Amino acid sequence: ASRCAGFIQKKFDGRLSSNVADSALLEDFQLAGDNIAELYEKREFSRAMRDIMALADRANQYIADKEPWQLIKQEGSEQEVHEICSLGINLFRVLMVYLAPVVPKLTEEVQSFLNDNFTWDSHKTALTDHPIDKFKALMQRVEMDDVNAMIDASKEEQASQAPALETNDELKKEPIADEISFDDFAKVDLRVARIANAEHVEGADKLLKLTLDLGGETRQVFAGIKSAYDPEALKGQLTVMVANLAPRKMRFGLSEGMVLAAGPGKDEIYILNPHDGAKPGMRIM
Repeated sequence: ASRCAGFIQKKFDGRLSSNVADSALLEDFQLAGDNIAELYEKREFSRAMRDIMALADRANQYIADKEPWQLIKQEGSEQEVHEICSLGINLFRVLMVYLAPVVPKLTEEVQSFLNDNFTWDSHKTALTDHPIDKFKALMQRVEMDDVNAMIDASKEEQASQAPALETNDELKKEPIADEISFDDFAKVDLRVARIANAEHVEGADKLLKLTLDLGGETRQVFAGIKSAYDPEALKGQLTVMVANLAPRKMRFGLSEGMVLAAGPGKDEIYILNPHDGAKPGMRIM
């Protein structure tokens, strides 16, 4: 549009020719309208864009092949250049009609440039012997520096919107333990278990006796959570246990594992509860 409009303004008083150079090419562009309309109706927008851009490639190739900027230097070629550039403007117009649903603001500027008012059916007609205004740049090339500036601005905005980290003294009270290897960690077999039963332990101040269902076998575990939990409230809950911990003989019986809990103790103990959907016996990955 920029190149063709320049010739129309400078050489032909800003008026399109009465004829176009290649009516068959223009007809191909016009016949594509029904299929593009159907793609829009089916919400197949990406396919519509590909078809429109394929037409744009043909328009660009046509102008590149005809080289009106070279042809105008030949004596007696003015009419041919006029018709080539007029066709270029009409091809551009058809493309903008097809793109109107996607870039309506840009289309408004094109209508002003062409002294035209679009409807969808405008693609079926051509502008001939028609005045156009001086072409003004419709958009600016995005430079890489501008892209980088937008990315940096986006990062800053995301950082400003990120939730603030919770600050407390838990790590100070109990620092993270020494680093271990993955192989060491992989030896620990953590499993989802359902608390089938929970009861007080006679003579124990801190312990509850838990019967843990692993979905095929049960384990008896003594857990020091008495100060925080009523046994009845625990029954049926899912929790996480260390399933391959060596059994430990205690005064009250054999403890066959360990349930996982957080908190400093007393009434601040919180056993781990897997989300709904987890099943007894599932391994914690």
